[in-house]
Amino acid sequence: MRGKPELVRGWLMKAQSDMTAMEASRGAGALDAACFHAQQAAEKFLKAFLTHKGVEFPPTHNLAKLLRLCAESDPSFATLLSVVEPLTPYAVELRYDVDFWPSADVVAEAQTAANRVREFVLARLPEQVTEGIR
Repeated sequence: MRGKPELVRGWLMKAQSDMTAMEASRGAGALDAACFHAQQAAEKFLKAFLTHKGVEFPPTHNLAKLLRLCAESDPSFATLLSVVEPLTPYAVELRYDVDFWPSADVVAEAQTAANRVREFVLARLPEQVTEGIR
């Protein structure tokens, strides 16, 4: 059975993979996909933190819900609410909206938000699990 550090690292690696996919999608002009991967990366970084803290979380794409759970262990997470709220719709609702074609500015904002969540979470995890992720 994998221990908690391995599970946290697994979430971080999945999140980093989404960061890579976000950048590749943006570069290829698939801006809607870039937004989706920005949301997915933020979600997985938050789930990595929750796993590190031993906090169970529901199967959800709602970043505000996950953030509230994070804030129960570390109140500073509450400062990210305005950062993550715009990302949540990219998980499901807008992914299947045939009229959603984000501008380059919208994608840049999503990428900035995902990067902010990434740095915030990584700063709060032990180096043993973040090695190679930074």
